[in-house]
Amino acid sequence: MAGFKAAAGVALVGVKMEKASAGECVKVVVRCRPLFGKEIGEGRKKIVACDLKTGEIKIQNPKLPEDPAKQFTFDQVYDERNTQMEIFEGTALPIVRAAIEGYNGTIFCYGQTGTGKTHTMEGTIHDADERGVIPRAAFDVFRRLADESYVEHAVSASFLEIYNEELCDLLLDVDPDDIAAAKAREKQQALRLVEDPSTAKRKGRGMYVMNLTEETVKRPEDVLALMQRASTRRQVGETKMNKQSSRSHCVFTLRVDSKRRMPDGSVMECAGKLHMVDLAGSECAKSAGGDSLDPSRERERKNINQSLLTLGRVI
Repeated sequence: MAGFKAAAGVALVGVKMEKASAGECVKVVVRCRPLFGKEIGEGRKKIVACDLKTGEIKIQNPKLPEDPAKQFTFDQVYDERNTQMEIFEGTALPIVRAAIEGYNGTIFCYGQTGTGKTHTMEGTIHDADERGVIPRAAFDVFRRLADESYVEHAVSASFLEIYNEELCDLLLDVDPDDIAAAKAREKQQALRLVEDPSTAKRKGRGMYVMNLTEETVKRPEDVLALMQRASTRRQVGETKMNKQSSRSHCVFTLRVDSKRRMPDGSVMECAGKLHMVDLAGSECAKSAGGDSLDPSRERERKNINQSLLTLGRVI
């Protein structure tokens, strides 16, 4: 969702949990960031008002201040007063818990470029207060698995990038500066989206990406190291609206397999996946610009907007 030019941007977080009841299947949460940097310097005014109790957002048209504000209602709303921890606990934590219990869940950020999606999903990973959803999810998963009732567990992670409609493995073990070697290995281990359906005799994997690297992680710090490694390969670029604009969609997945001893002495086996998605931001060519700095921006913009349009239709 995008506000007017004078408004602070709005980042949307969608939450989906497989096998959930109808009322829990999809939840939409809106986080509004404050004005900063260039916007403050240009004298922009805040025109977005959040009511955290009712989940309502009101947007005032700065060109027609006498008109009534447009009002929208969501499952939850947050503004600049809310911390990264509050966002995680209020939005992502139930989905993280469900993944440990054997459900598949997805958390994704959607919104215009420069609205704070990457900050919400990743944050500053080595700053305990400013960590985003992904690192906080990792810490919470391992904290819960440390409970003595879990007799066995295994956690693995993958990091997929979708850039210009092509799949890229962000955890591919190559020197990021050796472009030729990276391309050769990617060609040898081409990523393909395939389906492994279930049958009467076996449970299939469903839709998955063939040849995508899955690395075993034994502690949350391992996840932070993978995120740091992946950040050197992710596609970013400068536009008028964002100096570090994500030019691709990224899907970080934690697979959690566990065996837990129940109060009656039985052992329950669970296998769940937690997908955390940082989508590239929707863009308007006139507002974002950047084409003069890099001609490839136009192609990126078309692919980003087309994929986001398709996602909206699916939802």
